[in-house]
Order: sequence, then structure tokens, then C-alpha cells
Amino acid sequence: MESGALGDALPEGRYAYSAVPTLERVTPFRDISAPVSRVGWRTGYRMALIGTDSAVIAAALLAAQALRFGDATGGNRLAFASGYGVFGLFIGLIWVAALAAIRSRDVRVIGAGSDEFQRVVKATGVTFGAVAVLDLLLKTNVSRGYLLVALPLGLGCLLLGRYFWRSWLAARRREGLCLIGAVVVGNHHDATQVTNELIKHHHAGYRPVGIAYTDGTGGARFAAADGKDVPLVPFERLADTVRANHTRAVIIAGELPGGRDAIKDVGWQLENSKTELILTSRLTDIAGPRIHMRPVEGLPMLHVDLPQYAGMNHSIKRGVDLLLAGAAFLLLAPVLLAVAIAVRLDSPGPVLFRQERVGAHGERFTMFKFRSMVIDAEARLAALAAANEGAGVLFKMKDDPRITRIGAFIRRFSLDELPQLLNVLNGTMSLIGPRPPLPREVAAYEAKVNRRLLIKPGITGLWQVSGRSNLSWEESVKLDLYYVENWSITTDFSILLKTVKAVLQRDGAY
Repeated sequence: MESGALGDALPEGRYAYSAVPTLERVTPFRDISAPVSRVGWRTGYRMALIGTDSAVIAAALLAAQALRFGDATGGNRLAFASGYGVFGLFIGLIWVAALAAIRSRDVRVIGAGSDEFQRVVKATGVTFGAVAVLDLLLKTNVSRGYLLVALPLGLGCLLLGRYFWRSWLAARRREGLCLIGAVVVGNHHDATQVTNELIKHHHAGYRPVGIAYTDGTGGARFAAADGKDVPLVPFERLADTVRANHTRAVIIAGELPGGRDAIKDVGWQLENSKTELILTSRLTDIAGPRIHMRPVEGLPMLHVDLPQYAGMNHSIKRGVDLLLAGAAFLLLAPVLLAVAIAVRLDSPGPVLFRQERVGAHGERFTMFKFRSMVIDAEARLAALAAANEGAGVLFKMKDDPRITRIGAFIRRFSLDELPQLLNVLNGTMSLIGPRPPLPREVAAYEAKVNRRLLIKPGITGLWQVSGRSNLSWEESVKLDLYYVENWSITTDFSILLKTVKAVLQRDGAY
């Protein structure tokens, strides 16, 4: 890549804006703390994914062979090893080819969202479907036990490998590396909003390196976005400037003057370049899997799946809740006993704190927690109202005098929440969901906030993995409403993994 290009942040470089940062004068400089690479980050990242995928698949197939035929003796051992070694190589080649054919390493899906993981699952299904068909046609009599070990083991390890590299990529992007440079185009409101969102959500993988306002607003030569100066690009010279600077993406925010013809014209001007054209949707807070594009005779039709609050997926969610909550309760029984003893010895009062909360469809239930406050905490709440550090209808206080010594410890590590596993088992709560509100909070809800009550509240959720008590009331509501309308089994497992990380970091826990 040329040294003056704006499009990509090099693995070893960041963007540095000069004192007069016109788009043409932005140049990358080397970060001496990072290793030097001769290839672009996207090529290097794909190579890393290919290497990891290949190694994982080979290890899974070898492990399946060893587990299934490890008890073979004598000459049979050699026959099994040679025969299934060749067969395993055949499966491995199909598997790797399927991952490539389904574009599981495409730059558009890596780093954010669930599409990458879904493509890995799809490629695995295609692979073993093809093997099953070939086995049926060729009558090879492949061991079903071998396949039953190789499939889940390989898929699980592939997903873990992708999760590892995604975490690595997210860390680099927080440092300003491994980002795709983009020019944002639109009126002042839309372009500035999209620019701010891209800067805030670095995991999306795009960094605004220029803004082209279509309404002539802005006044100054540069537009401020979340404290970062982004150069202005004349809309009339958009294509020429993008080509001259080798910018990798142009993002259209909202409508352009001239409507669809103007967008088509921008696409024509960028033909035969390495720049991708991205149109932002006005559909906000809708997850990608709910949106489907279907072209009909040149007319692009955007289908949006409406939220469903009953049916098969919710039955599966309930089954997963029972399985995981039951297993967690058994495995954590020693921890539950130890915390219960500590709470009982630390201060007078019951071990469990029972509180009325509002569940799905407004039904009230008793929520269980380990008691972390003095026994008359509720009676003392009114006297502390002036010290409330929460937002909206929530009461939060970092140095709450009602919290006991053991209570502070178990809150820090979220151990006080563990008895809610009983609520999951009795069906009043789910493992993942909106925060369970108090009746007085629900009474103060605005109309749209009541949508939080369409599904069961959860022990953890997007609010827990996004800052917990550090969130404002508006941010908490937005996350809960987003989850209610867009949840999926894949999202739930992702939140569970992030919850472990959030608990260990203790961010926002008080």
C-alpha cells in the first residue's frame, strides 16, 4: 500500500493529522511499539485465520481418529491409521474449502456481529452434509462415531479460534490500528451522526478520514467529531479525492441531492477502484439477522422480520436456561454454601434477600439474592434519596452505607446474584434478558419503556456487559429494548461469554 494512502491503517501505523489536516496531507506514521509487517493487516489477518482454521481442523480430525480407534490393536491399528488418515485429509480439504467458499473470512464480517460465526457453522454443516452424501453414494461405510466426535469438536474449536482472533482484532482497533479508512457523505446532521458512531464503535472496523457534506454546511475546513478533527472533502471532488488518496470506503449517510441517481453516479465514478460503497440504513436498533435484501426486477426490497415473543425459539431459550442454570447450580453449590455462611456470620438477618420485581408481561415475582445490605436497608432508603447517583428511576450509590462488609465483596464479584439461578429454574427469570425492575420503577416508565416487559428479565444482559452501574438511564433502556427486539440464541451465548469478562473486570459493579 502506498505510504500516502488514507484507506487503511497499517498494522504498524496510525493516522497522524498535520497542523493543517486537509485530506491530501494526512499520512500514516509508524508506531515503534508495534511489529513491522510487509503485508496489509487484512491480508495478514486472513492468513492467520486460514492457519488457525487448518490447524484446528487437523487437530479435531486426528483427535476423533484417536478417540474412536485408539483401542485398535496389531495390524488393525495400522489399517485404521492409514485409512482414516487419508479420509481425514479429504474431509479437512473440503472443510477448509467450504470456509473459503462461504467467505467466512470476508472483511465485511470479521470483527463485529454474529455473521462470521454463522458462516463458520454453515460451512461445517455443508462439509459434513457433503461427506454424508458421498458416503451414501459410494458406500464407504464411514464410522458414525468418528463423525460424531469430529463434527462438534472441530466446530467448537473453530468458533473458539475465531473468538480469539476477534478479541485480538478488537484490542488492535482500540489502539487505532487495523481500521479501514472511510469518507462519510451526507447532509450535516446525517454525516456527523454516522461519523460519531464510527469513532465511538471502533469494533465496526471503519475510521472516518474525511467528511463530504452535501448541503454546504460546516463552515470551517474541518468537522469536529467526538473531539477528533476530520478533514472536509468537497462533495463535487469526492471521487477524485477518494481515488487520489486510495481511500478504501465511501459511506453514504442518508439521502443525497438527486436521490437514487446521485448514488448511482457516485458508484459509476468509483468503478474499477478498490473502494467499497456503503449505504447506511435509516432502520436503527435493528439487528442484522432481521434484515433481508431481495432484489425484484431491479427494485431492491428490504424485508425486516418483526419481533416474535413466542414460538420455537423461545422454547429453545427456555430449554437452554434449564440446562445451563441446573448445571451451574450443581457446580457452584460449594460457592453458594460458602457465601451463605459468610453472609450469616457477617451481620444479623436472613441469608437470602427476597424482593418483589416485575417480570414478563407485568407479572410480579419474588427475586432471590444473597443479602448484601443491613436488614433495615429499605427503611433507610428515603434518607439517602438526596445522595442518589443513579439515573432515571434507578437508585445507585457507590459508597452506600447500608452495604455490609461481606456485601461489598460479593457485589464486587456479582456473587450476590447467584441465587437468581433459582428464579431461572422456577421460570420467573431467564439467564439473559432485561434488568428485572422494581414495581416503583415500572410505575414511572414511559410508554415505550414498557416493552422491556415483553420477555422475562435476566440474571445478566446487554446492560451487564456494557458498563452496568456506569450506564445512564437512557443507555440502559436503549440496550434493554434492543435486546428485547433482536435477541437470538447466538446473541445469548455471546453475552454469557462477555459476562464472565465483565465480572472479572468488576467494571461498574457497586
